[in-house]
Amino acid sequence: MTETGTDIDTAELETFLSSELDVGGVETEVVHDGLNLSIVISTPEDESAYVLRRPNKLRHTESFNELRQEYSVLQLLGETAVPAPEPVLICEDNPDIDAPFLVMTYLDGETIPLGSAPPERFRNTAARDRIATVLTDTLAEIHTVDAEQFADVCERQTTKAQVERVIDQLGNATRVTGHDPPALWDVADWLRDNVPSDTETALVHGDYRPSNVLFGGTDRPEITGVLDWETAFLGDPLTELGYLLLRWRDDGDPTPSLAGIRDRCSNEDVIQDLNETNDRGLAPFTNEPGSPSRRDLVARYEDETGMSFENERFYRAFAAFTLATVWEDLHRHQIEAGAESDWEPYVDYMALIADSIASGEFRL
Repeated sequence: MTETGTDIDTAELETFLSSELDVGGVETEVVHDGLNLSIVISTPEDESAYVLRRPNKLRHTESFNELRQEYSVLQLLGETAVPAPEPVLICEDNPDIDAPFLVMTYLDGETIPLGSAPPERFRNTAARDRIATVLTDTLAEIHTVDAEQFADVCERQTTKAQVERVIDQLGNATRVTGHDPPALWDVADWLRDNVPSDTETALVHGDYRPSNVLFGGTDRPEITGVLDWETAFLGDPLTELGYLLLRWRDDGDPTPSLAGIRDRCSNEDVIQDLNETNDRGLAPFTNEPGSPSRRDLVARYEDETGMSFENERFYRAFAAFTLATVWEDLHRHQIEAGAESDWEPYVDYMALIADSIASGEFRL
């Protein structure tokens, strides 16, 4: 038995899993404890057979689906070419274990968290080009599956409704935090005035980024799985392309002045981190040799999907606005938990990026 270090009773959990999975000698190990708790489940036959995932934070907000919906989405993805874990068990209510949670098959691979470099074996020109290719192609694969196949388990959402939901989410968070980012509210008005009226409807992952994708392979990156489908919905796929492009850095991208943020923030570590982000982007590897430009990614996506990335300023500005809102919600969560929070300067920085895109300064 391995101690998980969480509020889950390890012995009860392992007994439950042994019974439900019909295998003895189950052991568990925590591998991540953030927005979601992730526990690797080992059996005598397989050191990493399954992964248990339990929501920790923010799941009650409208941006997230119920666990049963996520389980159903994963089941349906098994009938498509989209790489994703296979769901094997859902526990929604157990008085002896801190539920709900779902269990899925374990997939080999590594993610690339925000600000991090790819795995060491992929830090070369050819691998960086390949990472961009498989990320774009997999996104195109998601957006071209039969969306109606998911109609019974995913909410259908217009682009306008998506914008209003994120604006409401920002308002709910700032009422708790007392943080007033005026640049974000200006962008909110701009987004409302520039919502595209003629859009496609596709399956949208809702949080597609390198840290939600598993990269496998030895020297040639391959995507072994797309994770975290709790935000999936049916809607405008170009909102998700804009979200991926937000993480891509091109030569000559603007670097907004951080003077106002420096005046308000006394944490030197945060300021140093923001300086590096301002100079190198959210994902610095995307501006290193081999990595294609944002326009290259758009061209490949358009070829793979047959869709045209029109209204690109709207989609990229909305991506930055959405990320700022997510960070503000994390700031709210820290405050409500009575903990210190350093999220406010990050929200202010992303507000500058959103405004720079909306104004036309930060070009595609």
